[in-house]
Amino acid sequence: MRKRGRQTALFCAFDPFPMRWKPKALLGKKGSEQEVIRLVDKVLLIRQSADAYFYRAYAKNDLGDKQGAIADYNQVIAINPQYSAAYFNRGIAKSALGDKQGAIADYTQAIAIYPQDAATYNNRGNAKSALGDKQGAIADYNQAIAINPQYAAAYANRGTAKSALGDKQGAIADYNQAIAINPQYADYYYNRGIAKSALDDKQGAIADYNQAIAIDPQKAEFYNNRGIAKDDLGDKQGAIADYNQAIAINPRYAGAYNNRGFSKYYLGDKQGAIADYNKSIAIDPQDVTTYLNSGKARLDLGDKQGAIADYTKAIAINPQAAAAYKNRGILYEDTGDLGSACRDWRMAASLGKADAADWVRKQCQ
Repeated sequence: MRKRGRQTALFCAFDPFPMRWKPKALLGKKGSEQEVIRLVDKVLLIRQSADAYFYRAYAKNDLGDKQGAIADYNQVIAINPQYSAAYFNRGIAKSALGDKQGAIADYTQAIAIYPQDAATYNNRGNAKSALGDKQGAIADYNQAIAINPQYAAAYANRGTAKSALGDKQGAIADYNQAIAINPQYADYYYNRGIAKSALDDKQGAIADYNQAIAIDPQKAEFYNNRGIAKDDLGDKQGAIADYNQAIAINPRYAGAYNNRGFSKYYLGDKQGAIADYNKSIAIDPQDVTTYLNSGKARLDLGDKQGAIADYTKAIAINPQAAAAYKNRGILYEDTGDLGSACRDWRMAASLGKADAADWVRKQCQ
C-alpha cells in the first residue's frame, strides 16, 4: 500500500500588518498559545483590533481549535477586508477541516490582494490536488515556482501531481529539484522512490527509501514501501524485516500487516499469512485486497468455506471486485454448487474476466 506525502505551508508567508506588540514574540512557540489568547482577550475588551483577532486565531489554530480560529479570522476580515494573511490562514484552517473549496476561495482572495506570495499559490495547489484537479494544481505550483525558484515544497508538490497524472519521469525531475534545494527533507526521497518503483526501478527506489530512513527513521511508511520494493525483487525475508519495523513503529498499520502476510504466503507460511491478514482486517475491515489475499491462503489450506466467506466480504465492500466473483465461483463449483458458480462467473465475465466468460460458455448453458 503506497502513500504519497504532500507538504503544506503551515504559516503565513506575508503579513501586511507587522506584529509590533507582545503576542508577536509568543506566536508559534509551543505552550504559549493560552498566554497569547489571554493577552488578546484583554485588548479586545478595550478596542476592536484586526491584529488582535489575527493573533488569537493563530493561537487557537495551534491549539487545534480550527473552528474558533476561523471565527476569529472572520472578525479580522470584517474589520479589514484587505488583510491577506487572514484569508491565507483561514484557508489553512478550512483545508484542515476538509473544506477544500472554502480553502481555495480564501487562497484566491489572498492572491487577489497580494499576488506575489508563493506560499498562497502552493497551498491553493494542494487544495486543488486534493479535489482531483491535478492540472489546476500544477498551474498553481508553476506560479509558486515562478515567484520563488527556490521553493522546494512547490517542486515536490508539483512532482506529486505529475505522478498522479502518470508522468513519473516529470515527477522524478521535480523531486530531484526539491532535493537539490533541501537535501535533508525525507519525504522528497520517499516520493521519488515511489515514482522510481512505478517505473520498475526497484533498486533506485530502495536507495531513495534508504536515504529517507537515514534522515527520519521513525516513519513507518518508509519501511513499508522499502519492503514492497524488496518483495518485488524477490527478497521476501528482507521485505518481512521492513514490515516488522513498520509495525513496530505503528502497530495500527493495516497495510504493513497485509504486505507481511503476502510475503509470508510466498515463503510457504500460509498460517502466518492468514494471521497477518486477520490483523490487517481487524484494523481496516474495508480493504478488499486483504480479503482477496486471505481467501487465497485459506483455499490453499483447504478451508474452502473460509475462502468463500472472505470473497463474499470482498464483494460486499466492492461489488465490482471481479477477482472475488471469479474465485468464489471456482469454490462453488468445487463444492458442487454449479448454479452459484455460474452466477459468479457471469458477473466476473461482465467485469472483464475472459477466463470466467469461457467457463460460462462451457459449463453454464
